[in-house]
Amino acid sequence: MTPLHRLAATIEARKTADPDSSWTAKLLSKGPEKCAEKFGEEAVEAIIEAVKGDRTKLTAEAADVLYHLLVMLTSRDVTLDEVLAELERREGVSGIAEKAGR
Repeated sequence: MTPLHRLAATIEARKTADPDSSWTAKLLSKGPEKCAEKFGEEAVEAIIEAVKGDRTKLTAEAADVLYHLLVMLTSRDVTLDEVLAELERREGVSGIAEKAGR
């Protein structure tokens, strides 16, 4: 099992946890809109670090982005495997051709 799969499983398990004992449960209890907002905040922080060129901070922010993406997906019952299947479906297809096919 990959680290992302383990993280996704942990997030899924926290859906029923006490929000007072789990940051993930607290986020999920606030609903999909709050999860999306938090994902957006983390994405902006990653962008800022990418522009600054600080590899260490960018790496940390990228990890935050992945975590919050998985929380947001979980809040809407979209699994990591569904996202990976979509990526696999697109594999080998030009980005221009894929976008035109939508």
